[in-house]
Amino acid sequence: MKTFESGAYSALARRTVAEGCVLLRNEGQALPLPEGAKVAVFGRSQFNYYKSGTGSGGLVNTGHVPNITEALEASGRVTVDGELKSVYESWIEDHPFDPGQGWANEPWYQEEMPLSLETVSAAARANEAAVVILGRTAGEDKDSSAVEGSYLPAKAELDMLKAVCESFRRVAVVINSGGILDMKWVEEYRPGAVMYVWQGGQEGGLAVADVLTGIQSPGGRLSDTIARDISDYPAAGNFGSESRNLYPEDVYVGYRYFETFAPDKVLYPFGFGLTYTTFELSNQSVSLGDDGNIWLSVTVGNTGSRPGREVVQVYCEAPQGKLGQPARSLCHFAKTRELAPGEQQGFSLFFTPSALASYDDSGVTGHKSAWVLEGGEYTFYIGTDVRSAEKVGSVTLEETVVEQLEEACAPVTPFDRLRPGAPQDGIYSKAYEPAPLRTVNPMDRRNEKLIKSEGCTGDKGYKLSDVADSKVNMEDFLAQLTDDDLCCIVRGEGMCSPKVTPGTAGAFGGVTKRLLDFGIPTGCCADGPSGIRMDCGTHAFAMPNGTLMACTFDPELVSELYEYEGLELRKNKVDTLLGPGINIHRHPLNGRNFEYFSEDPLLTGRMAASQLNAMHKYGVTGTIKHFACNSQEFHRHDVEAVISERALREIYLRPFEIAVKAGAARSIMTSYNPVNGLWSASNYDLLTTILHGQWGYTGMVMTDWWAKSNDEGQEGERTNTAAMVRAQNDLFMVVPDSASNAMHDNSAEGLEKGTVDRWEYIRSAGNICNFLLQSPALQRLRGIETELDRALSEAPSLDDGDSAEMFYVEAGGDNRIDFDVSLIGLEKGDNTRFGVSIKEQGLYKLTLTLRSTDSNDVSQLPLSVFQDRNLLGTATLTGAQRDWETAEFNVMGFSGNFYLRFFAAQTGLELKSVTLELVKTLQELQKEMGQ
Repeated sequence: MKTFESGAYSALARRTVAEGCVLLRNEGQALPLPEGAKVAVFGRSQFNYYKSGTGSGGLVNTGHVPNITEALEASGRVTVDGELKSVYESWIEDHPFDPGQGWANEPWYQEEMPLSLETVSAAARANEAAVVILGRTAGEDKDSSAVEGSYLPAKAELDMLKAVCESFRRVAVVINSGGILDMKWVEEYRPGAVMYVWQGGQEGGLAVADVLTGIQSPGGRLSDTIARDISDYPAAGNFGSESRNLYPEDVYVGYRYFETFAPDKVLYPFGFGLTYTTFELSNQSVSLGDDGNIWLSVTVGNTGSRPGREVVQVYCEAPQGKLGQPARSLCHFAKTRELAPGEQQGFSLFFTPSALASYDDSGVTGHKSAWVLEGGEYTFYIGTDVRSAEKVGSVTLEETVVEQLEEACAPVTPFDRLRPGAPQDGIYSKAYEPAPLRTVNPMDRRNEKLIKSEGCTGDKGYKLSDVADSKVNMEDFLAQLTDDDLCCIVRGEGMCSPKVTPGTAGAFGGVTKRLLDFGIPTGCCADGPSGIRMDCGTHAFAMPNGTLMACTFDPELVSELYEYEGLELRKNKVDTLLGPGINIHRHPLNGRNFEYFSEDPLLTGRMAASQLNAMHKYGVTGTIKHFACNSQEFHRHDVEAVISERALREIYLRPFEIAVKAGAARSIMTSYNPVNGLWSASNYDLLTTILHGQWGYTGMVMTDWWAKSNDEGQEGERTNTAAMVRAQNDLFMVVPDSASNAMHDNSAEGLEKGTVDRWEYIRSAGNICNFLLQSPALQRLRGIETELDRALSEAPSLDDGDSAEMFYVEAGGDNRIDFDVSLIGLEKGDNTRFGVSIKEQGLYKLTLTLRSTDSNDVSQLPLSVFQDRNLLGTATLTGAQRDWETAEFNVMGFSGNFYLRFFAAQTGLELKSVTLELVKTLQELQKEMGQ
């Protein structure tokens, strides 16, 4: 068991970033930079390192994040050209970083400084090497685009690359991005080295400097295929719609498509990555063991002159059979320890043949709706990427029905899907077949399996702690809840609910007094995959992004890092982190790819399971998301995924299944979008038939924030909670207040009309309570402080972000202050502090008049207010609140002087006025209390 220690946390994160950096090119040993080298650093992104993308997955408040130039200077191993740096700094004064205005409006690319020939030539004469840094962000609610300055390089970037590569003999290009970009320029300008460093959280800049200077070797391998052109990706023609995206590529996603149909379209294959040394694989073999498992052996030797690590990747070529198969599918991987020159490490890997099964959604094998292992020869390839992997042998397997299931979540819209046609020179032609359509109505299935509730028994005095202590069963405990209680428990509250840790995303469970009286604790959830987001300004550790962690190909290292994340969650009384995000990288332009891991379901699933298992050691967990098919951000609330059952099972649901079965997931978030006609949050077959029924999931399911649900054939609505509960999505997230039904949902109406049964609400309440039984929330409610909790409370916290500019104000004779709102910073991350002097002690009212200036209706725009070190509350508007609103906070003025701090977690708010005025004097308060 670890203890929470920020230095160890930082060191491990720094090593993780180095292990995720992917070196694509290193001609003439351009990297690492030699010790003592004079280095010219080009690109404005050297000054604004992107620690993460934007949106809920990136808004982690953290301390100073060193940029790459700063980190190179601090390393002491190279000398950074100060004159060139000064040229950039002078230019940036007139071209400052543009944070954008509001949610999802930050530019993905920052204007690049034009370079004169004189500037580049002078730098080339003064320095031995050049480092060029290209930066991109991306994020929630907005996709990247195949235009200059987004997926494509901007003209100024190309001009910079051309000038630097022509002037320097030694050039290293560093790409600080959450996902892959167009890379055709490498062939044209031929820099010595090219490396993706992704977005590495708060330690990213320091780790990049470690790799550039040779303190660490780049250990990453591509978790996605980099194709020659954006149009080469198989989803290119079915991405970006406002209403419906077909998935005709079916299971042929990423390298599964390219290795089967278009190997010539690949610039850098899946799994590829260089190190500062070389490796050789030997003693490779494959066999079918007496235990029924498939066994593979390989020895990895370091044949170079520097230490390093290598990734062994095992791919299978299944027989084409009746279903049709990709030419390659990743079936195992392992990473060596750090090997010294001349050192070797042997691996003996195994897996069950059932892991190679495919899902027959048509019945062509004679086994419809089953996982089937078709008979024939299964050929295995071992290498260091999908393209270099060499054949090591094969095993012959008999046809086996691995698991007979029932049809679920099949499409209702006809379309044709891809399958391999006749091969020529090892490349398959493209053939198409109709995707099998749905034959079973999920509502009929629901009606058949519905158990009618016996009604409310009334309060028997049972508490949830009695269930924990095995004094009463869950059914009898829940039977006490009235229909109104059940309607309340399926509503989560937030953002920034005062009932849980300040600034977090939501509260659930005991959100009303009656529910608390039954001993149901209030659980806390916080964004997200990049670390704990607390909109009140509290600092947390900013984690490396999902793509980077997948590129480590090292679940053990990621697990070790997430033990610290688990400790930090426990320390901050957060029961579940809203992550990891485990959607498949279907297309490179998805703005949220930085949160997700890979185009491969096995790699994604193993990474997710490693994070969950690590957090579980400390009683907390992660909420895996977005279930399912969140493949684009544009119109994400409404764009329907039309996909075959086979592709859904084998590619898009597979990581979730691994996380449920191998990671013991106990919290899942549904996606905004419909899947095959039904919004995910109300998709009965997705949530009940597959997730709970076929996978045996026993945890809770929550919606994404303000998600829609629907009855089949109808549009999605945020108020259709009856359909949500009927499908077994347990929590609608979020409402301002559960008891008052502030969002006017149809829970009570659905119960009255019989469109949803009380038993279904009982079922969701049980899922929520089962989650809370496993979380620290119940211990907190019961007043149980463990040794771990005591140790965490005593461990130093991260900087709380209280170092903001100070202004001083004084109350007049009327005991009122009108603050100058022009002083209050409203850009993302702004802290403004006021030293307040009052003339009379008592209760004051702080009134804010504010509105949204954001064009996005669902933007989350919080402004948190602190008195001294205590959070008074958070005024959170949505983008739709464009009329003036008021927010009021009580301020206890028991001393003549105190501080007020305003923290803006997101740009997009406008303040009209801020006033502080006396409500009751100290004497009046004392009189009321009978003193």
